[in-house]
Amino acid sequence: MRQRLAAAVLGVLALLLMAPAALASTPGGVRTADSAEALKGTIRDPEGEPLEGVSITVSGDGGEVGTASTGGDGEWQVDLPGPGTYTVTLDTGTLPDGVQTRNVGGDVLTDVVVRPQQARTVIFPLVPAGTAQEESTSAPSATSSAEASPGDDTAAPPADGGGTNRVLQLVVEGIKLGAIIAITAVGLSLVFGTTRLINFAHGELVTLGAMVAFFFSTSPLTLPLVVAAVFAVGAGALTGGTMERVLWRPLRGRGAGLIQMFIISIGVSLFLRHVLLVLFGSRRRQYSEYAVQESLDLGPVSITPRDLIVVVLSGLVILGVAFMLQRTRIGKAMRAVADNHDLAESSGIDVNRVVLVVWLVGGGLAALGGVFYGLTQAVYWDMGFNLLLLMFAGVILGGLGSAYGAVIGSLVVGLIAQLSTLWFPTELQYAWALLVLIVVLLVRPQGILGRVERAG
Repeated sequence: MRQRLAAAVLGVLALLLMAPAALASTPGGVRTADSAEALKGTIRDPEGEPLEGVSITVSGDGGEVGTASTGGDGEWQVDLPGPGTYTVTLDTGTLPDGVQTRNVGGDVLTDVVVRPQQARTVIFPLVPAGTAQEESTSAPSATSSAEASPGDDTAAPPADGGGTNRVLQLVVEGIKLGAIIAITAVGLSLVFGTTRLINFAHGELVTLGAMVAFFFSTSPLTLPLVVAAVFAVGAGALTGGTMERVLWRPLRGRGAGLIQMFIISIGVSLFLRHVLLVLFGSRRRQYSEYAVQESLDLGPVSITPRDLIVVVLSGLVILGVAFMLQRTRIGKAMRAVADNHDLAESSGIDVNRVVLVVWLVGGGLAALGGVFYGLTQAVYWDMGFNLLLLMFAGVILGGLGSAYGAVIGSLVVGLIAQLSTLWFPTELQYAWALLVLIVVLLVRPQGILGRVERAG
């Protein structure tokens, strides 16, 4: 049964993976609004205060592309006609008195490469006027003066010329991506283990968490992101519990089949995704807190403090979930229901209560993963759907219904996705992760930690 479900999900994933490429542009070559590329940033004075009214101009091979001025929060954005190489110029005449660029010629960034569907952040470091300007070791470019933004699908490793260093940097990036996938995939795996439901709406819980945290951390509330994340986890848990109590439990009580519930979950996903689009808009946004940080050099690799905290917290959360499953009463009940629903119910376990707790935990973990994903990437309306493909890959690779398998499978998917960029274009990194998933299932259909089931 699980093998057939895995095959069905793989078929749907393959269609969904091909759909974005087909929909990225219309026959006339006009790009859709949600796939537009952009350059953006935040201009701050040496004390970290945002500067208003600073003018930025973006140009390409065909001439000037667009101009933007910073708002009260210091942010600016120029939408681009498509991927390519651009030059970004800061109008120093619009800077306030007493401020200058840190580097000689630092007001012009050349060769800023923007990939498809990428909203890239560029940085103009400013220092007090009169400070001795630093000589750039190379011409201002995307690698020396522009930072891969949270809107990037992947942050390119530093071009240090060392093959070993690049591999190690990609391993770090893969662990970071895998840890975020693991947090979101554990809830998806627990839901399947206890209800056998393949929940396609799980990705929207990820998006909801990121958006709630963004709402609480920006004006007018402007709460610290840590506090906003607590509200996001609560919103995700509440939404997951409501979905179980209002929708899925009544459907199970009426004897709805798994295929019918699977189709309904796709409908719920589409509905929630477009509601979030209407409420949030199609523009990619980023958390103002921790948005721009200098990388820490840890031997041959570098990582920002933000990303390091995300990896550490993800590991602690996963350990906490493992402790709950192994040591707590509700965790043992979850494992019992996942192992044998009827036997658990006949043993006196309140199955409905256990399933409700699973949805609460799964929704909270998905929302937390959304906050982490928004920190390292960007917050946008279909971010959860994009991550859902990798969640399913991690769950199926690790073994359907196994929370520990979901963690291992997610880490494998993250590592493969990043390491594949050593030899293949970045746009294909997720496709290679799914290809490895297919190969593993051909050899071991039950997944890495899944159990073999006898048919008939």
